Amino acid sequence: MASGVNEPVQKHTVHTLVFRSLKRTYDMFVSEQGFMPEPDSTLYKSKMSIKARDQYGPILHMPVDDPKSARKQHAPDAVIHPVMGALDPKSGRPASSKLVPADQNADDGSNLNDGALVRSASNQLALLNPAAPHEQQTKSALIKKAPTLPKPNWHPPWKLYRVISGHLGWVRSIAVDPTNDWFCTGSADRTIKIWDLASGKLRLSLTGHISAVRGLVVSPRQPYLFSCGEDKMVKCWDLEQNKATRHYHGHLSGVYAIDLHPTIDVLATCGRDATTRIWDMRTKACIHSLSGHSNTVSSVKCQAAEPQVITASHDSTIKLWDLAAGKCRATLTNHKKSVRGLVLHPKLYSFATASPDNIKLWKCPEGDFMQNFVGHNAIVNALGVNADNVLVSAADNGSMHFWDWSSGYCFQKIQAQVQPGSLDSEAGIYAVQFDQSGSRLITAEADKTIKVYKEDDTATEESHPVVWKRTLNMKKTY
Repeated sequence: MASGVNEPVQKHTVHTLVFRSLKRTYDMFVSEQGFMPEPDSTLYKSKMSIKARDQYGPILHMPVDDPKSARKQHAPDAVIHPVMGALDPKSGRPASSKLVPADQNADDGSNLNDGALVRSASNQLALLNPAAPHEQQTKSALIKKAPTLPKPNWHPPWKLYRVISGHLGWVRSIAVDPTNDWFCTGSADRTIKIWDLASGKLRLSLTGHISAVRGLVVSPRQPYLFSCGEDKMVKCWDLEQNKATRHYHGHLSGVYAIDLHPTIDVLATCGRDATTRIWDMRTKACIHSLSGHSNTVSSVKCQAAEPQVITASHDSTIKLWDLAAGKCRATLTNHKKSVRGLVLHPKLYSFATASPDNIKLWKCPEGDFMQNFVGHNAIVNALGVNADNVLVSAADNGSMHFWDWSSGYCFQKIQAQVQPGSLDSEAGIYAVQFDQSGSRLITAEADKTIKVYKEDDTATEESHPVVWKRTLNMKKTY
């Protein structure tokens, strides 16, 4: 017994042990389950018929001649085509070139169904152009002609004509008065400044926020200005008293965007808590808390028609909301990166969204994709559009691109100049807004200035021609 205990244990490599284990497993499965049953021909036919109906359902049951009767009428080696009937094996043309008019079939009392119409049309095509292969004839009948892009309209170039200074921090938001008399800006210096649109002079400064002011909107029906900021506050300013009269409490983090419904007295705000809140303007009550985004909601827009609320988020999605039900109507997931810009067209029933990958155009009410605007390779922070179909995109590196809304043609590119005393990294543009006439473009920038652009009155189609060439990226899908 003692000798048996002291016997040396034979050592094996890991490779040998793994190989032995695999060998034992293989032998076990081969002995018990290695012999597969013989294939059942009935089951195989059922499988293939189900697969054919699933993949070729629309063309599986096209009206064809009875193969037995066709073979009796034609040569024994004739080929039966699913659309054109019997074909001559040598020439590939229809074996019978006799055409029966539709009226004759109707007079005979026989039912001229859709299949007969298809066959007669195919036979006529074959007789009119007997040299063309029947495959090409069938394809030409089924292929739909792709829609063509409209040629872009000519727009005059835009040029800088005024720079307004006065803020002590980054300018983050812009709102224009509905009467087009003044506009206001919100800044990281925690103030709201009201400027004269014609002269660019400062009219008034409003203080009350304790952090950066990220969103502004002016009511067209009441003398109210609404603001939101990174201090979680949503304020209503009475412009007759020049002070904040209402506060809307409920957001759990910074509020990044704000908008008013055009027909009813409700207010929409969104922010870093990934929710969009709908407020009663008068009672300050939160009507809806629209949750569904998984990241910061960067922009919100309201309109009278369905969908009444549209939100864009850093989770790369756009959501269309039904305001009456307080539920999401559709989620658009075409963007690959965070969506920071959102704008509604003032006349057309469509909207545009901006992301670092590209700018996309959508059609309401279901959010059908229309086309891409490709070429602004930067972090696009804001979008603006006027009634003349001029879309402007402003980016974090100070670049602005001007597009034709209908065709997606970029007719101008502008690089904003950093003001003296600012860093080159402070060339970012955070907000763009057209005035009510669409002839002035106001930008809010990181160099603490407000820039105003206008159209070049001296430009003509001859001096600034449209150099347009269709590309695959500009392809429309509707």
